[in-house]
Amino acid sequence: MEASVILPILKKKLAFLSGGKDRRSGLILTIPLCLEQTNMDELSVTLDYLLSIPSEKCKARGFTVIVDGRKSQWNVVKTVVVMLQNVVPAEVSLVCVVKPDEFWDKKVTHFCFWKEKDRLGFEVILVSANKLTRYIEPCQLTEDFGGSLTYDHMDWLNKRLVFEKFTKESTSLLDELALINNGSDKGNQQEKERSVDLNFLPSVDPETVLQTGHELLSELQQRRFNGSDGGVSWSPMDDELLAQPQVMKLLDSLREQYTRYQEVCRQRSKRTQLEEIQQKVVNWLEGPGSEQLRAQWGIGDSIRASQALQQKHEEIESQHSEWFAVYVELNQQIAALLNAGDEEDLVELKSLQQQLSDVCYRQASQLEFRQNLLQAALEFHGVAQDLSQQLDGLLGMLCVDVAPADGASIQQTLKLLEEKLKSVDVGLQGLREKGQGLLDQISNQASWAYGKDVTIENKENVDHIQGVMEDMQLRKQRCEDMVDVRRLKMLQMVQLFKCEEDAAQAVEWLSELLDALLKTHIRLGDDAQETKVLLEKHRKFVDVAQSTYDYGRQLLQATVVLCQSLRCTSRSSGDTLPRLNRVWKQFTIASEERVHRLEMAIAFHSNAEKILQDCPEEPEAINDEEQFDEIEAVGKSLLDRLTVPVVYPDGTEQYFGSPSDMASTAENIRDRMKLVNLKRQQLRHPEMVTTES
Repeated sequence: MEASVILPILKKKLAFLSGGKDRRSGLILTIPLCLEQTNMDELSVTLDYLLSIPSEKCKARGFTVIVDGRKSQWNVVKTVVVMLQNVVPAEVSLVCVVKPDEFWDKKVTHFCFWKEKDRLGFEVILVSANKLTRYIEPCQLTEDFGGSLTYDHMDWLNKRLVFEKFTKESTSLLDELALINNGSDKGNQQEKERSVDLNFLPSVDPETVLQTGHELLSELQQRRFNGSDGGVSWSPMDDELLAQPQVMKLLDSLREQYTRYQEVCRQRSKRTQLEEIQQKVVNWLEGPGSEQLRAQWGIGDSIRASQALQQKHEEIESQHSEWFAVYVELNQQIAALLNAGDEEDLVELKSLQQQLSDVCYRQASQLEFRQNLLQAALEFHGVAQDLSQQLDGLLGMLCVDVAPADGASIQQTLKLLEEKLKSVDVGLQGLREKGQGLLDQISNQASWAYGKDVTIENKENVDHIQGVMEDMQLRKQRCEDMVDVRRLKMLQMVQLFKCEEDAAQAVEWLSELLDALLKTHIRLGDDAQETKVLLEKHRKFVDVAQSTYDYGRQLLQATVVLCQSLRCTSRSSGDTLPRLNRVWKQFTIASEERVHRLEMAIAFHSNAEKILQDCPEEPEAINDEEQFDEIEAVGKSLLDRLTVPVVYPDGTEQYFGSPSDMASTAENIRDRMKLVNLKRQQLRHPEMVTTES
């Protein structure tokens, strides 16, 4: 009985061998009853099939039958137990009826099993699912009964179908192969000369059957016959149940017969293949194959054209490759025949082999030459395209007017321009090398032209290559001339920006000098000598400012000249020059004010010092009231001047130093004026001095 015949019944899982064993190493047969009425005929068929699987040795150890009655009625369970007597009378050792939670009538069940115990021939016990481990180890029970044994019924059924299919197909295939092989051994001369036809082919593919057998044997050897991919493997069973010896025996027989069959087929096909050599290989290579190569001479005028030719050549190579593969196989067969020495006309075989080799090698050389030529043309056009793009980029850069923001950007642009020009030089040199190599290959093209005049085709290719190189040389020369002009202009612009930057720096310096003049040049000196020193330092300070102003003016004049040369508008004429003049004007006003104050301070200190010194030789001068009045007037004027700010042409005002600095200077002047007044009083009233003395 085959599983495929009763497949719908087996899918119902009316009974199954889980692979578990009882404590006597007997197999466990499980009958899961359900709520629906169980078809006893189908159950009987299922049991017959399952009991046909184990060997007699396994059956002799007896079976433990688990009847799962938790979802069934008592009368159904009783019927199944009684049926076991007819199906497996001698093999059953123990029947465990798993009772439901709501137990049947104990008196009825106990009385019935006790009454029929001797007649049944095996022991029947009622047990709940959680106490089933008293009779069977948990590792031998499936999960339905609280055990750890994994069982997948559909997986087992699928593998069982594979096993039976392999057994059936391999047995049939062995008979067919034996018939073919034996017929070949007994055949006559007429059969040996006959070509292989469909009558000599097996009904199934031997390779497929062998592959199926190896996969099946691998499953059996790994003890996964009833396992699942994600679960625990089925517990090991006897070799009789796993059917390993049967599969191994069939595989050995199949390999032996299939090897003999392959040898028979090879021997039968030798003569036929040799007879087809001239017609299929040599004729095609010398005919259509050679004609295809003769028609391909161009190299294209661009990358796209070369790629199209290369693709066409690859198609031709693909067609040739198929015939070359046939040549290799047939050449090996001819060599085997020559080595075996079982052919009468060895000279003819050698001549045929030599002819085949010459044709194939000649075609292969032509294909390789053509491929190398097209690859060289593709590289040449690729370099030409890259160089053309570089020249276009360089020309575009040269055609755009230069309007950089500063000298640094001009330097960067100039550097980029030089790099692009250098890259163009390298690209042109590479194009010349590629072009010369391509020309050398074209000059050798006539060596395998089969007598065809390729002068016209070669001339077109040569003219195209030379034309591309000459055109690139002319474009490069034009770009070089434009680069020279642009370089000169950019260098002038660098100088222009430098002058503008230096002029702006001169303005900043002059502004810093003005700021220093107003904030730090505030002292008027404590005496005439110190004030004269301060005046001398101030004049030197003014000379520095004058030099700075003159330097800025010269730079701005240079920018005007450069702008006229570059025909551009300088930013300095509208911004830097007014700033320079404005700062210089402010500096001049502040400087003049500083000079006036110092000169007044010198006059004040000089006159004050003359009066304050005791000079008996000049009493008239000391007693001159006008001098005292003049000193007082100069001092007051100086004090008033210290409080007056510097007024610029735009109306803005600026003070020398801070108020505290001015207050300190004014205090020194007032102290000197007090001394002068005291001296004046002494001269007017000498008796006051005597009294005080």
